[in-house]
Amino acid sequence: MKALNIPKDGFAGLKENWKTDSLSGFLVFLLALPLSLGIAKASGFDAAMGVLTAMVGGIVVSIFQGGRLTIKGPAAGLITVCAGAVTDLGALHIEGVSATQLACGAVVIMAAIQVLFGVLKFGSLSDFFPHSAVHGMLAAIGVLIFAKQFPVLLGVDSALTKGLSPIQLYTHIPVFIANANWHIALVGILSLVIIFGLPALGGVFKKIPAPMLVLVIMIPLALVLDFKNLYKGSLVSIGDFWKNVTFSASFAAIDTFVFWKYVFMFLFVNSLESLLTVKAIDGLDPWKRKSDYNKDLRALALGNGISGLLGGLPMISEVARSSANVNNGARTRWANFFHGLFLFIAMLLLIPVIEMIPNAALAAMLIAVAYRLASPKEFIGTYKIGPEQFVIFVVTIIVTVAEDLLLGVGAGILTKFIFHIINGAPFTSLFKADYTLTEENDEYTVKVKGAATFSNFLGYKKLFSQFKPGKLITFSFGDAKLVDHSFMEQLHHFEEDYHQTGGKVVWNGLERFSPFSNHPLAARKISKDSANKIEIRLTPRQITLRTLADKNDFNFYPQKVRTAAKYKDFPIQKGNKIEYEENVLLKYSDFAKIEVSDITLSEGARTAQQDTHITILHVTDLNITIPDFALEPEDLWTKFSELTFGKDIDFKDHPVFSRKYYLRGDDEAAVREFFSESALVYLENHNGIHIESHRNKLLVYKKREELAADDIREVVEFVEGFVSVLNKHQVQPASI
Repeated sequence: MKALNIPKDGFAGLKENWKTDSLSGFLVFLLALPLSLGIAKASGFDAAMGVLTAMVGGIVVSIFQGGRLTIKGPAAGLITVCAGAVTDLGALHIEGVSATQLACGAVVIMAAIQVLFGVLKFGSLSDFFPHSAVHGMLAAIGVLIFAKQFPVLLGVDSALTKGLSPIQLYTHIPVFIANANWHIALVGILSLVIIFGLPALGGVFKKIPAPMLVLVIMIPLALVLDFKNLYKGSLVSIGDFWKNVTFSASFAAIDTFVFWKYVFMFLFVNSLESLLTVKAIDGLDPWKRKSDYNKDLRALALGNGISGLLGGLPMISEVARSSANVNNGARTRWANFFHGLFLFIAMLLLIPVIEMIPNAALAAMLIAVAYRLASPKEFIGTYKIGPEQFVIFVVTIIVTVAEDLLLGVGAGILTKFIFHIINGAPFTSLFKADYTLTEENDEYTVKVKGAATFSNFLGYKKLFSQFKPGKLITFSFGDAKLVDHSFMEQLHHFEEDYHQTGGKVVWNGLERFSPFSNHPLAARKISKDSANKIEIRLTPRQITLRTLADKNDFNFYPQKVRTAAKYKDFPIQKGNKIEYEENVLLKYSDFAKIEVSDITLSEGARTAQQDTHITILHVTDLNITIPDFALEPEDLWTKFSELTFGKDIDFKDHPVFSRKYYLRGDDEAAVREFFSESALVYLENHNGIHIESHRNKLLVYKKREELAADDIREVVEFVEGFVSVLNKHQVQPASI
């Protein structure tokens, strides 16, 4: 409810927001500590170097970063590159220099080039890469991580995995199972059950950091099973951490091809992944602040340089920890600082405890990360966008696993170019934005010609920067031949951003195109046979909802559409995004306009994104004045969230209401006046209702899932009764 008051930056922001940011930083620390240890071990570094990397990413980079809510640290996306660098540089056998020192040297050189990228304002280059190829790269990394961590999960002797390629690791899975150490495997498998099972329980369990719960349970279990004495090498080893934090980078291999190969692989993955994460987290920022990508790139380079010099890993803006940071209520970049500070304190005080962590538990955490990167959801989601996107995705995975990461991405991009040419894109427009711009009065008209694709989007991005705020912009695609998915998605993001300035974006001419799938942002090409009327095949749920609409005087619209502004600034979007709306039931009652719809609510970003399908009621055109507020059923987590999201407003004469509901609002006096005696009594007689108000509109839902027809009818009746009560009683406030 405080989304309108943009948090201050710098030291003024620290003074203003230290309570919420330190709390979020602590919760992120609980995630970061075990993951940083596991990522470092999987990368071929000492486990403690992962924590060092996260410390630098928090304490140092937070001061200079261009993003407000991102968390910097080691990431699973770089495991395969780091492990490859350690292996290949170590094979050079340079006397007196370890493989990790050579890898650190490559990280330092990468950081120097990254500074130059930031100075030259290369931060927008991430827009050049097609999303299907980037997702394919990450899925391939997930496939590789699973292959390497599965034997560790089972406690298999490392001699059985030595020299095996990723494909051979998969073919040897039966061998690994047959040779498992089942005491170690017990720890690993139970860890997986906790990591995947805890969020599935929903409610307050979804908020508990699963990696930390794993440690709380598995450390005592490892003690009971006497891992330290019976199974050498099965626990994390830290040693004299502070003594080992010294100048550790070596440039002895700088004159070799292998060294420069990994410099550029580090540079590519590090910069691309980080910039994409910063952009994704900007979309979750409740205050809709825009990061300075080039400043963030320079800050990241500083962190990478320091980390590499001290023996640490390369760092990025890590998506899972950044998403958790948003959901924890962080307000400024000081949350990243506190996350690093808590890691620093842990390495001062908790090393003996950290050395009790079973490696199998860390392997389970990394396998969970690998699953997110290469989950069936990624394959299915890509196919739904379009068959050509799926082919690009799979080609990228296959070439990356069989060869290496750069070749994989290159193969994905080449495949996309081939599809564009086959689908009629003029070769001359693949790299040059072809359009005409006219400005008349307060309106811009952009006529798109040729092909609008990922490869010429940078030209359109320069165009977007020219538009003055608060205008009407019409994109006309009448002269275009092909519009790809990446361009459609980027244009949608621009539409959302431009709406924040008070402007409006209109797309014309796309009805003449044939989309490659039913996805709202699918690629599409011009077709003489394009139907002006869209044929919609109803699902069983949609048939049920249409019947409900017919019986209750609703109009029914089943189409899936993007919603850029309809739910803007409602609390449900705090740290989340409403991606799509479909199955809309609409009617005008005597007192308001009621819309029932199924929305897709996205929590987190990119590989950490989780989509939840919820049925909600949106009530507008009310004849009463309503202050902004949010009301939800009270539980353990809502009590905890008072620290970040606002004080619970209670009514002493209504203990039942105060016990059942968590109510918050910026203007407490107005909220108290609004909730009359009759309104409180009405709510006391109903359970499990969420109500949000913003700009005199109501958003109501019963639970975070799609509702059956009977439940929808029940919520509609609740809303009609609630508004009827409000219309009758809005004079006398309840007792305080």
